[in-house]
Amino acid sequence: MKKITAFFIFFITLSVSAQVKWMTLEEGTAAQKITPKKLFIDFYADWCAPCKIMDKTTYNHPVIAQYLNENYYPVKFNAEGNEKITLFGRVFSNTGFVRGKQKNSMHELTKYMNVNAVPSIVFLDDKGNPITILQGALSAKELEPYLPFIAHDDFKKISTREQWENYQKKFKSSIKD
Repeated sequence: MKKITAFFIFFITLSVSAQVKWMTLEEGTAAQKITPKKLFIDFYADWCAPCKIMDKTTYNHPVIAQYLNENYYPVKFNAEGNEKITLFGRVFSNTGFVRGKQKNSMHELTKYMNVNAVPSIVFLDDKGNPITILQGALSAKELEPYLPFIAHDDFKKISTREQWENYQKKFKSSIKD
């Protein structure tokens, strides 16, 4: 009985710790002012099946969740939402938003960040400048090499595709298949 109880406690602890502590964009940018870190922005839409799969599998993977929580301010942003966002000294909104509509127009911030499809991930440096965008659904194993690459500024040392491919070959994944 003690072994079963210990197993359940371990499993619950693991599943709680394997959750990304998502923030709003305002919370992330406010946190950056106190403790500078890069922003990891997940652009999603409510109707997007690949976005939901990434939520369940990619972001809930313990390696990914822990890395994001420790090294980034992870932000969720509805690419078709209607919230007003003040960023970079300007206000972004979604003037084409229609409540109750399944697919809405893209939010102005989504367009500003050059996000054309969901899911997309945008990385911003600790001053809010864009670093790169990853478009399309990614598995935990596909996303993992980008996290330390960007968090530790290794991207500043890479200028060719060959250098990137060498980085990927040398990268040792913590995710077991």
